Amino acid sequence: MAALLICGFSGYLSETAINVAMTNLMEVFQISAATVQWLTTGYMLTIGILTPISAMLLQMFSTRKLFIGSLISLIVGTLIAALAFNFEMLMFSRILQAVGMSTLIPLLFNTVLVIYPHDKRGAAMGLVGLVTMFAPAIGPTFGGLVVGYLTWQYIFWLSLPFLVIGLLMGLRYLENVTDVTKQQIDLLSVLLSTIGFGGVVYGFSQVGEGSEGWGSPVVITSIIVGLVALVLFILRQNVMSNPMMNLSVFKYPMYVVGLVLVALCPMIFMATLIILPMFLQTGAGLSPFTAGLMLLPGSALFGLLSPRIGHLFDKYGPKWLVIPGFVIVSVMLWFFTTLSPASSIAFMVALHIGLSIGTALILMPAQTH
Repeated sequence: MAALLICGFSGYLSETAINVAMTNLMEVFQISAATVQWLTTGYMLTIGILTPISAMLLQMFSTRKLFIGSLISLIVGTLIAALAFNFEMLMFSRILQAVGMSTLIPLLFNTVLVIYPHDKRGAAMGLVGLVTMFAPAIGPTFGGLVVGYLTWQYIFWLSLPFLVIGLLMGLRYLENVTDVTKQQIDLLSVLLSTIGFGGVVYGFSQVGEGSEGWGSPVVITSIIVGLVALVLFILRQNVMSNPMMNLSVFKYPMYVVGLVLVALCPMIFMATLIILPMFLQTGAGLSPFTAGLMLLPGSALFGLLSPRIGHLFDKYGPKWLVIPGFVIVSVMLWFFTTLSPASSIAFMVALHIGLSIGTALILMPAQTH
């Protein structure tokens, strides 16, 4: 667990830390805002394409092989990023990092569910929360500190030793915890999954970059093609005797509700982690480091609460954590709509703290349940 958590934490940390450095990268590489956004878009596009395929990989390869493969991709990608002397080299490194993370994170979740008994899973998933949400949450603070006092390359140089330590720990202690089966690769399912998830992610990313609007032919075409491919993917999985992804779990309403919550919370929280630092820098006129520092209290509180909330889940179940969490998140989001450049820094920090508490109450209980 320690090996998986260290590697996952290091991978996620650099994922959001690079957001704060984007303005600096535009000056260094003489590129536009639309171009530099591809460091995030390309990363998420790769994650979106490969993560569904990881369900098949988990059955085809042993725990150790998947761990070693994902870590090699992460380490090589991080090293290339630290040495990058042009945008193309940095972009290639981000793709390699995404390949590693797309396998490592499903492997982390799968290992937790296999090795921990039911009454201990909440506490274990609370620790996983330190990786999946706390690491990205403190990324802007970390990135702001590095860019403010060092250079952007140190975002990757400082992550690299922890990935190497995690790999060495995994080689020493990680055991094979799943049964390997001879999984038949259905190339059509892989193709439909790639086009489907890739098309939808690409379409939304183009809108997010600001280079295209919702009415853009590129956006509309990407999303429609992606949705059609996903429908065909679903139909194919339902008629296969051994599907790439077993979609019969959607017959259970509790699973569907939990999945919606698990999708919604990171969407809200991660979007805030991208927009709020930009607003603090452009609207409030703060430096990257100060903007990142403003997000530290909420991010740190999320990290401290995650393991405790995991223990509360084991004791009381999800309902009495998730419902209050949603009330808190809803109230905080309503107040976020009132923000302007005249809003006080203390008010924005307080809103981020409240959002962090509400998200912590929802995410791990819903995900574990």
